[in-house]
Parts: sequence; structure tokens; C-alpha cells
Amino acid sequence: MIRMKPVFAALLALGISACAATPPPATIAAAPAEQRAPVTILVSIDGFRADYLTRGITPQLSALAAGGVSAAMRPSFPSKTFPNHWAIVTGLRPDRSGIVSNNMEDPTGKRKAFTMATDDPWWWNAASPIWVDAEKAGIRTATMFWPGSSVAIGGTRADAWPNDITGGTRPEDWWPYGMAVTGPQRVAGVLDWLRRPAAIRPKLVTLYFDTVDTAGHRYGPDDPHTDAAITDVDTSIGLLVDGLAALHQPANLIILADHGMAATSSDRVVLASDLADPADYRLVESGVFATFAPVPGHETKLAAELARPRAHVQCWPKDRIPARFHYGTNPRIPPFFCLADVGWHIEAEAPKQAETGGDHGYDNDAPEMRALFVANGPAFAAGRTIPTFDNVDVEPLLRDLLGLRPVSDIDGTDAPFRGVLAAH
Repeated sequence: MIRMKPVFAALLALGISACAATPPPATIAAAPAEQRAPVTILVSIDGFRADYLTRGITPQLSALAAGGVSAAMRPSFPSKTFPNHWAIVTGLRPDRSGIVSNNMEDPTGKRKAFTMATDDPWWWNAASPIWVDAEKAGIRTATMFWPGSSVAIGGTRADAWPNDITGGTRPEDWWPYGMAVTGPQRVAGVLDWLRRPAAIRPKLVTLYFDTVDTAGHRYGPDDPHTDAAITDVDTSIGLLVDGLAALHQPANLIILADHGMAATSSDRVVLASDLADPADYRLVESGVFATFAPVPGHETKLAAELARPRAHVQCWPKDRIPARFHYGTNPRIPPFFCLADVGWHIEAEAPKQAETGGDHGYDNDAPEMRALFVANGPAFAAGRTIPTFDNVDVEPLLRDLLGLRPVSDIDGTDAPFRGVLAAH
């Protein structure tokens, strides 16, 4: 039998008594998880032809389509990058938006020619993109690359040219375009915006990918390199979806393209000089379509030359371009316009070497020009395919998702989506 010293026994008794009397530590309640409202994310995959989705190489996009709404979307004419990105966010066709091509000349001769690097607001201010109305309504926006998103829209200019346009509205957050920024880096930038506190978190975000278009131009739509680019972008879409899930951030995703892609070849070229005498015109733009400015005094002769039938090309004075193109009234469109058949080019010179590739800008109703459209999120029904619609209808859809009032002076309508929104 072990005998304890009286002092030790007393201390042990006091310890046992103290333990018995001490209540267990209080349980700290976990902070309630933030209930996040859905954000709207508009994603453009440049040059992603609608039927790329059927190739079996896009598990992420295919899953989103199966769980949401999909369609083959009709681009605006001409089916070029800048006119269509601007049509998507303004609801205006190029003839009205002022961005009538990737390259333009100022008919007054006062401004430098427009290129895809131009951020002079003078070129862009004929139309207002949705982020401008959203910002004015107190809806914070952010753009991870989008043509025109670095330009302050709606500023004012003094009557005397060339005073700079001042004021105007940009997205609250925007990144200037950088081709070297990888797909995963672009996604990470978007997710970083969405990690912010609610007060400074965007509710409308745009995201842009260019590699599918780049591969399509360089190699053609049916080349393995283009398939690899498609797969790579699909992986980036998966990073976005996974990142949203990790943030517990519901999102209405609208993933689309500006246009499709058609196979081209140096064997399918029409020379501009075979359409008219070079002494009668200045060639403003060439490629899928060609635009001509007549030499002063040669207008009648040039009109007669271009009116003659030619294989693989159709030509019109700008005021006689077929009405279905909704194109030809804007002063930035040169006086004569010639459009090549799908897969053909109009060039100033014959190709120096044999090559194949891809291009767009053709008849916007051609199957090769059809663009991807996938919508997925709490606002959309699941497993629905809708008929082909015009891309100017996307802007009214975005308004519905953001709770912005509809506008009547645009070319688009939300009618194609009324049967597939969750409220319906």
C-alpha cells in the first residue's frame, strides 16, 4: 500500500475537486458561410466554331452545355472579331455600332486609321457597351480583355478637332490586352476579383481567350493544332468552374464565340486587279472581303467594272449590299464592297508560296461562320438546345441577368431565351 504525505494528498484532493468543478470549454460557433448572389460571367473563345463542340475533345464545355442551354449562334456581318465582340456587348450590328471592320479609315481623313490596337474613343463612342449602363446603375463590372473595354465610353469632346475626348466610363476593373497572358493566368485574375469582399466584388465579368482563333488562322479549322488549342481552352474553362465551386460562388456563365472559321488555301485567291483596273481605285482592305475607294473622276468606270459577274466574288456599291447583311449605311464603309465565297480570298497580289489556313469574315449565315453559344447557371434551364439566333440578342439577355432595364433602340431582343430562363 502506497502512503502519500499529508501535504501531497491535500493538494491532489484540491486538484481533483477543481477539475470536477471546471466547466468544459465553450464551443465557438462557426461563422455562417457567406450567401453569395450569382455573378454573370461572359466568356468569349475567339474563333470557336459551333461544331467544334461536337468533336468529343471538350469535356468541360460539353458538360456545361448538357446542363444548360446551347445553340449555334449567328454572328453579325462582317463576321470579323472586333465588329462582333462589339455587337455582343452593345446589341447593335456593326453598321450601327460604328465598328464596321477590324481595320477602318476615317472618311473625314482627320483620324489615324483604326486597327485592333486603337483605343481612341472617337472610334468607339457611337455605341455603349453593357458595362457602361451597369456601372451607371451601381453594378460593378470587370473585364479580363474585351475589345473596347480599355476605352472610356461616353465622354465629351469640344467642337474643334482634334481635342481629346474626356470623361466617359470604363469597367471598374480592366486588364489591357496581353497575348502573352496565358489562359490559366486569365482565369486566376477573374477568380481573384471574385475573392474580394462583397462591396468591391464585380457582378459582371468578361473573360477572353484568343488561342483557338490563332490556331484556326494558322493551321485551318480541321488541323490537329486547332484541336489542341480547343482542348487547352476547355481546360481553362474547367479551372474557372472549379475555382467558382471552391469560392462557393454561383455564376451564370455565358460562353460564346465571335465567329466561326473556314478553311482557306492559296489556291483559292482572286486578284483585285482582275476585278477592276488598278488605275480606277485604291484598295482599302483585302482578304475575305475587299473594299475599294474610287479614284476621283473614275467612279462610274469602277462601278461598271465591279458590276461584271466574276467567279467566287460578289461586288456591290455600298448602298446595294443585300439587306440581309444589315450593312452599308455607315460612312466608315468604303464606297464599293466585294465579298468572296467561303474559303476564298481577294488579294492585291498573288500568294508567293503555297499555304493553307483558315479565315472568317464571310457571309454570316454560312455554316462555317456559326459561333459557339453555351449558357449555364441558376438562371437557365438544363439540357436545352435553342434555334440559331443573332449575336446582338446576347446584350438583352445580359440585361435580364443583371436586372438592368431593357432598351428599345438596339437591334437585339431577349426573345430567343424567354423559354429557357429558369423563371419561365
